[in-house]
Amino acid sequence: MPPQAPSEKCLTVPVPTADFDYEATLLACAAGEQAALRRLYEQEGARLLGVILRIVRDRALAEDIVHDACIKIWTRAASFNPALGSARGWIYSVARNLALNALRDTGREVTVDDETAAALDAMASLDAWQDMADAFAWQASAGRIGPCLERLEPVRRNCILHAYVDGLSHSEIARRLGAPLGSVKAWIKRSLAALRECLS
Repeated sequence: MPPQAPSEKCLTVPVPTADFDYEATLLACAAGEQAALRRLYEQEGARLLGVILRIVRDRALAEDIVHDACIKIWTRAASFNPALGSARGWIYSVARNLALNALRDTGREVTVDDETAAALDAMASLDAWQDMADAFAWQASAGRIGPCLERLEPVRRNCILHAYVDGLSHSEIARRLGAPLGSVKAWIKRSLAALRECLS
């Protein structure tokens, strides 16, 4: 039986370090090392809280979601697959999905104007691009994935990043982009084919 996840809420935040090994820390969590979860929170807790707070706009709820995210990361660490994206991207996807679920459960909606939405998407794409580069750093194709992604139309590139870095489902991507589900599925399929051809 696996050890119990830490029960206290993650609320105090030491200064993060630049050379943190996210993948090794997730592997340690999967192996039952509770200290690894604490190290992970010390590294990313404040930023996770900031991301969740921007989604739910309620500090108490955001702190609860960070706590829930810590537990979920602990219990699901073994399911992380480095072939699908970076460890840091996976961690943020767990937290973001919990925040979005909390909004759905409370029936609240967060709306932003078109300009803000575009800015948030651009920022998310830049973050995702960095995570994608990190994820491919260990592969021989690392030097080629960036130029191949750049060849895709922006909307198709964002579909790929949302799917394989953020971990969104096709329907979640369709909602995020305001596009038909069938179009999103077709864009992802064609984009993956184009990336395979570019990398071959």
